[in-house]
Amino acid sequence: MKQMKGECRFLPNKPRRDGYVSLTRGGGYFYAHRYVYEQEVGPIPDGLTLDHLCRNRACVNPDHLEPVTMRVNTLRGETITARNAAKTRCDKGHEFTPENTMRKPDGRRCRVCQRASEARYYERNKEAAKERHRRYYHRKKAEKEAQNA
Repeated sequence: MKQMKGECRFLPNKPRRDGYVSLTRGGGYFYAHRYVYEQEVGPIPDGLTLDHLCRNRACVNPDHLEPVTMRVNTLRGETITARNAAKTRCDKGHEFTPENTMRKPDGRRCRVCQRASEARYYERNKEAAKERHRRYYHRKKAEKEAQNA
């Protein structure tokens, strides 16, 4: 991570509700920090976004901005996603290791906790599962007998 130099710099424009300052140029809107960075440092590389190292979205000091991937920017932030990604243990205290971690579309899960959850679910629904299996078995048996008749 790059080191910040100097104080935050601000433009006189009022920040938007999301904290960023925007400028209008040629009929279009631009983020002020991106505009100033490109004027003073150069183009932002394709596929990268600017991370405010000072965590102040209204700051336009190029020394406080670093081009990074969106993933790095998100994980450096102060968001729920960043906090969850930084966790090394599940809520029950089991360590997130490659062997003990399941990747799911909505995040990750500890395998120990997942197995315990499945066991509790099975215990709660054991009788219903047996009944579904019994009905399925008898239906298949009746279909087979009807075929043979």
